Amino acid sequence: MTLTTPDTSVLLDRFEGVRSMTERLAAPLSPEDQTAQSMPDASPTKWHRAHVTWFFEEFLLGPTGGYEPFDPTFGYLFNSYYEAIGPRHPRPDRGLVTRPSAGEVGRYRQYFDRVVAELVDAGLDDAQCEVLELGINHEQQHQELLVMDALHLLSGHPFAPQMLQRPLEDDPAGAPVSWRSVEGGLHTIGHDGQGFAYDNETGQHRVWLEPFQIAERAVTNQDWLAFMDDGGYARSEFWLSDGWAAMQQHGWAAPGYWSYQDGQWVAFGTGGSRPVRRAEPVCHVSFYEADAFARWAGARLPTEFEWEVAAGGVAEARGQLLDQDRLHPGLAGKHMVGDVWEWTSSAYLPYPGFQPVEGAIGEYNGKFMSDQHVLRGASCATPAGHERLTYRNFFPGGSRWAFSGLRLARS
Repeated sequence: MTLTTPDTSVLLDRFEGVRSMTERLAAPLSPEDQTAQSMPDASPTKWHRAHVTWFFEEFLLGPTGGYEPFDPTFGYLFNSYYEAIGPRHPRPDRGLVTRPSAGEVGRYRQYFDRVVAELVDAGLDDAQCEVLELGINHEQQHQELLVMDALHLLSGHPFAPQMLQRPLEDDPAGAPVSWRSVEGGLHTIGHDGQGFAYDNETGQHRVWLEPFQIAERAVTNQDWLAFMDDGGYARSEFWLSDGWAAMQQHGWAAPGYWSYQDGQWVAFGTGGSRPVRRAEPVCHVSFYEADAFARWAGARLPTEFEWEVAAGGVAEARGQLLDQDRLHPGLAGKHMVGDVWEWTSSAYLPYPGFQPVEGAIGEYNGKFMSDQHVLRGASCATPAGHERLTYRNFFPGGSRWAFSGLRLARS
């Protein structure tokens, strides 16, 4: 990881703000909501709240010595995938951990927060500041996962309950696609070392790009409806072999959380089931669907390098980022960050010279560089300040429960 060590009082303010946001995101969910697990890839809200606390506890307080854990069993229950630390509870069975309760997890968080405040008051060295900064960003990642997983859970309820009381919005028609030309040549990719970044963003290097064009807005629901109306889910010529198999296996005929009711398409979101809004970016589509749509449209997905270079042309523009009272994309506009993560055609691989940091904490990113696809940008569940143009998100090709969409490119 790379960062510029800030003042510890600033770090403590950020720590407290992030911890508070996690609790606000969880607040609309009942203790029962927070305990259930809807699929092996998702985790209960209660688990997210405890895991991010355990992460700080293990990597920040563990090395200090003399720290008395709130509960010594929590290391086994809430370790995610850190093999070097030791055995852990199986991921698919997290929903079976009914104890500790959601309330007990809240007390665990309060206990730990007091300990961190005392540690900061006593003074942190540079290494501890780095771990605290990493832990803050780690918790922000889990805030987005918490929202994704809770939405997936509620989507399985027969009566489509609301996570939030969100007002109904109008349904403007989507704007036509316009294109922006980007010059080819030698471009610098990756994080420049100023401020925080994950290790998978480092190894700044140069890539050669041929000239290309990129769509000035994300693909919208209106675009996707046209794809569906033209038989996009039934025409094998647009699909990768693995995508065609996944589509048939899972019965995909529309984006995730869409259903056809009373003569119209509706989408389940944080406000419950509502008619599909045409001008919103399409959301909850897999890499396979995004790739098939691009072929149908006579275009392609950008590489992650093309995406990063093109995003530099609108670097300050932002769409919808995390708003605890909304948690839903805005309208598609001329920005490349916000609303939905955007699939790229790039496999998730290390940059030249990539080296994970030493120790268990080095398992954070590098061990997942296999059979994953890169998404760029940010979504409506990404906390403001956590997004950046070099950020490399990644999911398997068949994943649909993330806030994932796409943008077209062409050569």
